[in-house]
Amino acid sequence: MPAQPADHYPDPEPEPRPDAEIVPLRAEHAATPGDLDQAAPPAYLDTTSPEPQRRPIIPAAIQRANIGSTVRYHAGLNWHRARYHGLRAPAYLILVLWHAVRGAGRLTRRLMRWWHWPEGWQLESVAVAAGRAGHQEAMRAHQQGLKTRAARGRIIAAVLIVTAAVLTAAVLLLPWPAWIPIGLVAVVLLARHGRPEGRPIVRAAVVPAGYAAPTPESVSRALAATGIPALAKAVADAGCLPLIAPGVGRDGPGWRLALDLPPGVTVDEVAERRDKLASGLRRPMACVWPEGEQDEHPGRLVLYICDQSLNKVRQPAWPLAGASRASLFSPMPFGFNQRLRPVTLTLMYANLLIGAISRMGKTASMRNVLLAAALDPLAELHVWELKGTGDLDPLAHVAHAFGSGADDETIEGALADLRKVHAELDRRARVIKGLPAAVCPQRKVTPELAARKGLRLHPLVYAVDECQEAFSHPRYKAEFEELCLQLIRRGPALGIMLVLATQRPDARSLPTAITANIAMRYCLKVMDQTSNDMVLGTSAYKRGINATLLAFEDKGIGWAVGITPEPQIIKGYDIDVPQADKIARTARATRELAGLLTGHAAGQDGTEAPRSFAADVLTVFGADAKLYTATIAARLAERLPGVYSDLTTEAVASQLRALGVPVKKLREPGGPAGWGCERTAVEAVTP
Repeated sequence: MPAQPADHYPDPEPEPRPDAEIVPLRAEHAATPGDLDQAAPPAYLDTTSPEPQRRPIIPAAIQRANIGSTVRYHAGLNWHRARYHGLRAPAYLILVLWHAVRGAGRLTRRLMRWWHWPEGWQLESVAVAAGRAGHQEAMRAHQQGLKTRAARGRIIAAVLIVTAAVLTAAVLLLPWPAWIPIGLVAVVLLARHGRPEGRPIVRAAVVPAGYAAPTPESVSRALAATGIPALAKAVADAGCLPLIAPGVGRDGPGWRLALDLPPGVTVDEVAERRDKLASGLRRPMACVWPEGEQDEHPGRLVLYICDQSLNKVRQPAWPLAGASRASLFSPMPFGFNQRLRPVTLTLMYANLLIGAISRMGKTASMRNVLLAAALDPLAELHVWELKGTGDLDPLAHVAHAFGSGADDETIEGALADLRKVHAELDRRARVIKGLPAAVCPQRKVTPELAARKGLRLHPLVYAVDECQEAFSHPRYKAEFEELCLQLIRRGPALGIMLVLATQRPDARSLPTAITANIAMRYCLKVMDQTSNDMVLGTSAYKRGINATLLAFEDKGIGWAVGITPEPQIIKGYDIDVPQADKIARTARATRELAGLLTGHAAGQDGTEAPRSFAADVLTVFGADAKLYTATIAARLAERLPGVYSDLTTEAVASQLRALGVPVKKLREPGGPAGWGCERTAVEAVTP
């Protein structure tokens, strides 16, 4: 039975702890790792007998029936240890010698400190500080220090002489092989003194398993312990609920199994009692996740048992970290589930609500969504952060409209921008209505329509962090609510999406009409049932979709509804502000190359007419008839640093070509041949 030791952890079949009692095994009764967690005694102890039990004279592990498996188990385990430590033996030797040198130095320092007697100097200093009253005490302390150091010096000298004599005699009398154990003992003792605290030189070759593998019996007992009468009766009658093939198996960093609950029992009932289920399985609650299966009946339970909770696992990298562009029409990475598998979010044609108490990762979750949207050069971002902490400042590199602050001026700016976005609803509706059915058969924005600049049907994302500040504002709340409601209802089909985040999800701060019409919701930790259901929907709490059970350590972890086919726990990617700034700058460079940088990111405050790149280029020509693209980029960055400080030569060429200006080989006066354009060509396209 015993499996060979594994070279990694976790293992599909965790091996028992070294101090665990080995259960006797026979071919007809093979124990599983789960048997170690069961309270039932070994088979050779008959607890039903009224007579006192006599323990076996020969231990069960070395009886004839079990001696073979016991030897194989320990031989395999120690063979693994021998290979593990044998490979690292040279490194162990180097570390021991290094720590021995450090140990010799430490012992020498301790000896010198003992001889120097620093406590005497401290007494003398205290006496001197007392002034004339302590003069005699200072002299006495000084004399005592001299005597003490002289006495200790004589002791050290005597010890050194004796040691030298012993070593000389040992060299003359002992054969050289006798010095090997002496040297080994000396090196080991010195290395022990020189080793850093808490850092052993030799580490264990086998990490004991934290938990044994679940078995059908242990899962059935745990389900019976949830307190659902029908479940308890089914387990009592059958002894063990049958599992759906292939039974218990590894699935990512954990165990997965599926079974049919008794008739009339649903997965939601089990999910409501997840704490009792975790107690029955003897696992942390954050590691036990009962789920339904979308294509099956409500009684099909899929149970996933993690090795570690999501707040402890090493997270995967953000899939778009090295990308230069993405598309809002395609699924974007949002986070990952307990199996460490990516969970995507398709923002196009939907709205998103994020809720949580403060400091649980709400703004970071919104920032991740907006960064993915920023990598779509067609997407127009309107970002308003009504907290004023600067968490969304990286988006200012690409945002068409941007504001950060908790003051009335910022809220007024957000409302003024919202009015402009709302006006887009009617314009876009007229454009789509006027398109032939062959061009727009679905009567909504498509990738092909979004790419046609003349239609101006590109994706538009209006995002507000701490939206409760606007929804509860005494002057603007009514208009803000009405305009947002229009965006939620009409915007998605027209390519306009709303993203809201709040740390106070209640009826006053987050109107019910708003939450009732948003399809995608993400709730990190909240404190009560009302807040939970405000974000995730009515009765979510009763169905076990309960964000109040998340711990304060579960930052970035929340329940997602509408993002995945079934409600699911998701951990967002950890992207800090410096990383976000780097991603946003990459997105800005992509937009510059495509000539799609507008609004706030392009240096416009929203009151002037849209900036004309051709007109700006024309102003830097001066009296020149021909200019290199490199010269144009340098002059624009010098003359308009707020708009073109990051402008590249390639971006100049790309935007000129997009305007219809030929970029070709030419010469500036007195210069070599290079890529550039002529003044007359720019004048021809300047409005």
